[in-house]
Amino acid sequence: MSKHVLEKLAETNPECEIWWDSSPLVYPSWKEQTLASAPAEKADEWAEQLTRLYDDATIAAEGTMGFRGVTTNPPLSLQAVELDPAGWTQLVKDIAAANPDLGVEGVFWKFYLQLVKRGADAILPVFEKSGYKYGMLSGQVDPRYVTDYDRMLEQGLSIAAMGDNVMVKIPGSKEGYEVIEELTARGISTNNTTSFTVSQYMKCMAAVTAGLQRAKAAGVDLSKWRSVITHMSSRLGEKGDWAKEAKLRGIDLSLDEIRDGEEAVLKRAYHWGKDNDHPSKMLQCSMRVEKDKDGNTVSRHIEDFAGGDFVYTCPPSYIAGLMKVADELADFDPKAIDREPNPASIAKLMKLPSFRAAYEFEGQAPTEFSMYGPFQSTATEFAAATRQTVDFVRMVMEG
Repeated sequence: MSKHVLEKLAETNPECEIWWDSSPLVYPSWKEQTLASAPAEKADEWAEQLTRLYDDATIAAEGTMGFRGVTTNPPLSLQAVELDPAGWTQLVKDIAAANPDLGVEGVFWKFYLQLVKRGADAILPVFEKSGYKYGMLSGQVDPRYVTDYDRMLEQGLSIAAMGDNVMVKIPGSKEGYEVIEELTARGISTNNTTSFTVSQYMKCMAAVTAGLQRAKAAGVDLSKWRSVITHMSSRLGEKGDWAKEAKLRGIDLSLDEIRDGEEAVLKRAYHWGKDNDHPSKMLQCSMRVEKDKDGNTVSRHIEDFAGGDFVYTCPPSYIAGLMKVADELADFDPKAIDREPNPASIAKLMKLPSFRAAYEFEGQAPTEFSMYGPFQSTATEFAAATRQTVDFVRMVMEG
């Protein structure tokens, strides 16, 4: 039995977790499409691997799956709608009929909550079987309101109400961390998203610590509580200003050096959290499969962190991409997590203001989090996907 690349990664640390970065509702159709494109000699192997990662029958019968959790966001929720437009159209009609006083936005939010609930229900047996350790699904507050504390808190509470295994995704803005503290104080699990910088990660850990202190003082049940902090890896180096700032300064910045910088930011936050025994777990997303400067096929966003106690949340395209190049990838080094990022690259990157903002412990003030380049570009992208979903609801309501 051959193992998937991600299964091999998980073996480098018993606390490493592989998550599915999409709705569980789309997995069966995605699996079918992926296997249809498998090389003939790999078809059976791929089928075994994908079934081990996620299988509805196994979840129902045994309460287990290879994935340890699920994350969703507006673009990924839109995928579920696009794969079954007839089914979701009927749901919109039913919600609108039962709530005649609600406008488009109100129906949209109830519709989104059902997307979250149905996904969470699909993996609830895993949550219960594992003693509440695995089987959580993240639902995200509306990315059009990333600095609106009151709206995010209200939406976060409504998302959490969709199930005990629902984790609320909150953006890494100043107001977002205030919401994370409040939700934590109520015993609600959180996933800090649109986060890129060490300053953000420090603020998130502080918010979680303050929330836990309040929860314990109030006697809140924390048996089902978890916290993860997302590092949007490639978005940090590709969506921000590193390349532009380097060009203006006459600095030649390679893709490998950008990846060195992303590695340095995450490792700094990860080791700080471990050294201080913080209960939040770092989550790596936005990974890439690519060629390095020597022409080797690599996926440094997992290779550089092997041996670490991480969550890796993987979208369908990334999982399929790894399968296609599995034979080209080097074996994982279980001590990679302790390997120092390339000092020469870091010295070069430290000349760039936007890298220093990401890397230094006090590189940003909280009021600057939502002004950071990768934050703004990602929030804009997620807001656009949200508007598309709202428009789907509007079209259904207008007939």
